[in-house]
Amino acid sequence: MAPSRSRDVQLTSIAGAEDDDAGDLEEVRLLDSYDSRDGIDDGGMRRIQVRVTGMTCAACSTSVESALCAVDGVITASVALLQNKADVVFNPALVKDEDIKNAIEDAGFEAEILPEPSTTGKMPHGTLVGQFIIGGMTCAACVNSVEGILRDLPGIKRAVVALATSLGEVEYDPSVIGKDDIVNAIEDAGFEGSFVQSSEQDKVVFEVVGVYSLIDTQVLEGVLGSIKGVRQFRFDQISGQLDIVFDPEVLSPRYLVDGIEGGSNGKFKLRVRNPYTRMASKDVEESSTMFRLFMSSLLLSIPLFFMKLVCPHIPMIYSLLLRRCGPFLMGDWLKWGLVSIIQFVIGKRFYIAATRALKNGSTNMDVLVAVGTTASYAYSVCALLYGALTGFRAPVYFETSAMLITFVLLGKYLECLAKGKTSDAIKKLVELAPATALLIIKDKGGRSIEEKEIDSLLIQPGDMLKVLPGTKIPADGIVTWGSSYVNESMVTGEAVPVQKEVNASVIGGTINLHGVLHIQATKVGSDTVLSQIISLVETAQMSKAPIQKFADYVASIFVPTVVSLALLTFFSWYGAGSVGAYPEEWLPENGNHFVFALMFSIAVVVIACPCALGLATPTAVMVATGVGANNGVLIKGGDALERAQMVKYVIFDKTGTLTQGKASVTTAKTFTGMQRGEFLRLVASAEASSEHPLAQAIVEYARHFHFFDDSSASNGAQNGAKELKSGWLFDVSDFIALPGKGVQCLIDGKPILVGNRKLMAESGIDISDEVENFVVELEESARTGVLVAYDGIVIGVLGISDPLKREASVVIEGLQKMGVRPVMVTGDNRRTARAVAKEVGIQDVRAEVMPAGKADVVQSFQKDGSIVAMVGDGINDSPALAAADVGMAIGAGTDIAIEAADYVLMRNNLEDVITAIDLSRKTFSRIRLNYVFAMVYNVVAIPVAAGALYPSLRIKLPPWVAGACMALSSVSVVCSSLLLRRYRRPRLTQILEIVVE
Repeated sequence: MAPSRSRDVQLTSIAGAEDDDAGDLEEVRLLDSYDSRDGIDDGGMRRIQVRVTGMTCAACSTSVESALCAVDGVITASVALLQNKADVVFNPALVKDEDIKNAIEDAGFEAEILPEPSTTGKMPHGTLVGQFIIGGMTCAACVNSVEGILRDLPGIKRAVVALATSLGEVEYDPSVIGKDDIVNAIEDAGFEGSFVQSSEQDKVVFEVVGVYSLIDTQVLEGVLGSIKGVRQFRFDQISGQLDIVFDPEVLSPRYLVDGIEGGSNGKFKLRVRNPYTRMASKDVEESSTMFRLFMSSLLLSIPLFFMKLVCPHIPMIYSLLLRRCGPFLMGDWLKWGLVSIIQFVIGKRFYIAATRALKNGSTNMDVLVAVGTTASYAYSVCALLYGALTGFRAPVYFETSAMLITFVLLGKYLECLAKGKTSDAIKKLVELAPATALLIIKDKGGRSIEEKEIDSLLIQPGDMLKVLPGTKIPADGIVTWGSSYVNESMVTGEAVPVQKEVNASVIGGTINLHGVLHIQATKVGSDTVLSQIISLVETAQMSKAPIQKFADYVASIFVPTVVSLALLTFFSWYGAGSVGAYPEEWLPENGNHFVFALMFSIAVVVIACPCALGLATPTAVMVATGVGANNGVLIKGGDALERAQMVKYVIFDKTGTLTQGKASVTTAKTFTGMQRGEFLRLVASAEASSEHPLAQAIVEYARHFHFFDDSSASNGAQNGAKELKSGWLFDVSDFIALPGKGVQCLIDGKPILVGNRKLMAESGIDISDEVENFVVELEESARTGVLVAYDGIVIGVLGISDPLKREASVVIEGLQKMGVRPVMVTGDNRRTARAVAKEVGIQDVRAEVMPAGKADVVQSFQKDGSIVAMVGDGINDSPALAAADVGMAIGAGTDIAIEAADYVLMRNNLEDVITAIDLSRKTFSRIRLNYVFAMVYNVVAIPVAAGALYPSLRIKLPPWVAGACMALSSVSVVCSSLLLRRYRRPRLTQILEIVVE
């Protein structure tokens, strides 16, 4: 085995990363010092930083500095006590990194050479977004403390911390601050910090199996040194983690795996490390730690209560406890010993966290627990010592301290379990992705020669993959061979399996049910639908609803207020007792006014902890986003949830939203005696260059008509591209698309216009009464009339319809029953718009609206302060989606529309509009109930704990009961949020799930 000092080694290239040419990369040395230009000054000196553990005062830092300066070759050494770091400049020809580390360890401290920030290569432009696990947060005050510290760091652009997920998302400038500095800042604030992942595209993390000794490490060094394009790498032998920074233009992660495994002759096996797996393991670890601490405290507390409640009824045992052993009784020695273990060993975490919090000028739950338990413990010890000196036996309250810590740990354990349940949505989504994939390897002739199993995280765009029946599709792609049915319910929420044939698109993580499929990967990594869903859910769970700001503010002032209230309670009762304001029989046996007042004060401190207050909103938002994802509704944040539950107007785009977006020509009529086939050929020639959906419908109708009449050309009807080359369309020149009007061009030197009345009027073309009446008839039947003019004369009209979605009218009715007013906006003429609106039951219509004007329509409804939702699917809907208070994008729409929206409806089903609003309302009803649970313990129990009911009813709250209530408040809030997992879509939408054959 390798010696312990080499367990964490830095692997970096020396000069190559500063040159864009990967071929200039020099060999990487594993055990040599990093020799970058930024690490060496002008005189050939080298600078490193060392983490020093064990320093407690200025004398310690002076001792370390003296030890370093005594090393031959060290030029300067400075030690920062608070940061636990030493900055050393030395001559690398005389001294090595290990010599510096040994010098610090010989001085009696622990030392660790810190990895140097990557200065090689060009720094990425802009900022990076990194995720960090933050352990030890207990309430909203902790969140405020961490966020404040992170935002004050240089180079930090944005920092958001989520209590429910124990995650922090930080946007930072890597040229100013590194991820290690951020982790150090979190730890200096008194919390546990670890890096999860960032938006870097040139870094990959592997888990390496097969490195067991120093020789293996040297082999790994040689293999990595031979791979061109590797800029920097670092290997931790204990965890087997290998971090590699590479040039993505030179190599890929799969090439790295093949190169390392092949270069080691198969000795090393690499697997891409999934950051979500690490997060899940952290959750399990935290729950396990809390359970272990709770059980330890409980097992030590049981003897205390046995001695207090049971032993007095067992004379033999009780006599042993009353036997004097030195200055104290045997029972007192046992209680003191057991409670000391609970207080300072098991409860050490509270003291550490409280000390760090106070050092950073903040207060949290740990401060209250530390104050309450220390007060009870300190008084009990003082009472014992006082009794030993004076012979007066005062009551002790060791049980109070022990049970208080036990109940707090129980609450934290149950809270960990509940919080783990709230994050199940992301875990389940991550589990959808298959671990491996079958890669089809082909020869130059395109024939399959081999199938190879690879890590699914190593799939590249263009890879040919084989999907067996019953297995998960490994990546987004296109079917190139085979036919099957695919279950997409886990992604889209649609329960009915979807048939997939050649050229059909498939989604990674969905399940192939029957046949074998060959697919070509088109989107991998963070670009897949599944990854984007995970990202959306993560973003939503990281976001804060505006209502949470109030809770954060209350939490920030709560602890000082509680401490002040506890002191007021103590001095009120103590002062009242001193002047005889209450009878002596109120006092406990052998007690005094000090003890009597202290117990009330401790109960106030403990029960007033604001943990539940900080969990009320984020836990509900977490569960709601997970439930929404399971129902095909992706929510982008808590602020979107809050706005959606107050929606007054829902504005629907017509085409592709209320309608199916599949326009078809239903009528074609000529008015000049021109043959119908010739007329359609002219129109199709003009529209062939347009990308408008109506143009595509016209071309398709004309193609079908042309080849239906001409059977000799029917073979070409299978492929539009071949048809265009077949000569059936006229040559077109001077083509112009006129948004909101139509198109115009020249055919055989004569102008042809295809569009609406406005286009004809602006071109000076008269519309006869016969044509006008025909167009009106079409519009009144909810069809769009398209006029065609050739050489200055209207030669015909096409009637185009876009069928409504089957659920449109029922959804509109449902919204009206929910108190939401539906509105339709369209670029169509007023008659067609009114006819469509009447069919679905919408009263308010905005017609003939240009794409840019949809945002103006949204803003017109917002003038009175109403909350407006916009539902759309196309690029032209993006401004309106962004302008609306709540933007809802149909999932089958464009990426731009989805980017601009607050909600993404994955199923392309209008029923989910109702689901989104209903879920938002249910969520905020739950949040309000959570605040009731969070505050009722404080509002009701604080006066009881302070003794408000004792004078009249003789009711008081022992400190250990107060601790149980405090734990129960947090558990109640989290369990209340978990009830949202039972959410079911409204019955109205369930009715529409019935499919009539």
